[in-house]
Amino acid sequence: MLSGKRILLIITGGIAAYKSLDLIRRLRERGATVTPVLTRAAEQFVTPLSVSALAGEKVYRDLFDLTNEAEMGHIQLSRSADLIVVAPSTADLMGKMAGGLADDLASTLLMATDTPVLIAPAMNVRMWQHPATRRNIAQLRSDGIAFVGPNDGDMACGEYGPGRMAEPLEIVAAVETALGSGPLAGRHVLVTSGPTHEPIDPVRYIANRSSGAQGTALARALASLGAEVTFVTGPADVPPPDGVHVVPVQSARDMLEAVLTALPAEAAVFAAAVADWRVATASDRKLKKSKDGLPVLEFAENPDILATVSQLTEGRPALVVGFAAETNDVVENATAKRKRKQCDWIVANDVSPATGIMGGSENAVTLISAGGAEEWPRMSKDDVAQRLAQRIADALAEA
Repeated sequence: MLSGKRILLIITGGIAAYKSLDLIRRLRERGATVTPVLTRAAEQFVTPLSVSALAGEKVYRDLFDLTNEAEMGHIQLSRSADLIVVAPSTADLMGKMAGGLADDLASTLLMATDTPVLIAPAMNVRMWQHPATRRNIAQLRSDGIAFVGPNDGDMACGEYGPGRMAEPLEIVAAVETALGSGPLAGRHVLVTSGPTHEPIDPVRYIANRSSGAQGTALARALASLGAEVTFVTGPADVPPPDGVHVVPVQSARDMLEAVLTALPAEAAVFAAAVADWRVATASDRKLKKSKDGLPVLEFAENPDILATVSQLTEGRPALVVGFAAETNDVVENATAKRKRKQCDWIVANDVSPATGIMGGSENAVTLISAGGAEEWPRMSKDDVAQRLAQRIADALAEA
């Protein structure tokens, strides 16, 4: 899928640099030519010889190379590629990019190019969350720099959280997306995510513990396969992914309206944890304690977004996927839900408190279709998303 594409791969210093060796191999397997650039810090983690052997190309290391610079080598390098990939990208290099600094070959290449740039950040969780890094990320995004990752996970330093470099296959998928390829290229996929907030009064609402992590991971995975993703999200804890069209909503009724507006789509995945009920008449003033006793709340049923889209007579997506968060009889309840809603697939999981799944970083799901129930092993939500996204791509290719 990357046959004939030229990738300039900049490898910076960090323990994640070892993944760049596998990344080179994966890119070349798909037909890409990889020209590697190593910073001095990167050479502390991978050797020029190993990188050159895997790439089958010369490794570039020095800005002031008399042989190369006689022909303005850094200018030629920066503009002869179809895409520049920085993996791993350290906080230091991101700071240089955001500030317009160019004091070595890597930063000079990035300043001297008009080629699209994709970066895969990798750093300690505290560095990723530092205000300076967040400012640099915002600047780079506004400059048109594409991101892949970082993922949540265990760090080499012993900490856990966001900052771990995306896996090589995730980066390959992002490269395919950046170059307009991938199995979902040209296809529109709708994803809902997060909880909904149903107002009681101006300061209180009904909600649930959904973090939005699984829906966000799925939207990211679908985009990495080339899909045009519309991401309709309630007020989630997890920020939305890059490279998708984000539609923020609050209530179930808001979400239904946004979903219907976003159609048509080839596939729709309803990962949001939509509240089943709302207060029939929300107060426009804060409810107060009263000597007359507790206020009485009357409830009304919220619209069933999954059933509404599944049962459309016109404009129904070719593939409609629902989620079922259950606390008991998971497969039985989810199988019945699939038939009742008339959707194609249900992704079922056990969210009872003992599992730690609701709001956690892992998931254990069973994919239920007309063919039966397929149990998947417990894995990270990112891995679940990648696997489900590929299954969606396969199903649409066969449709």
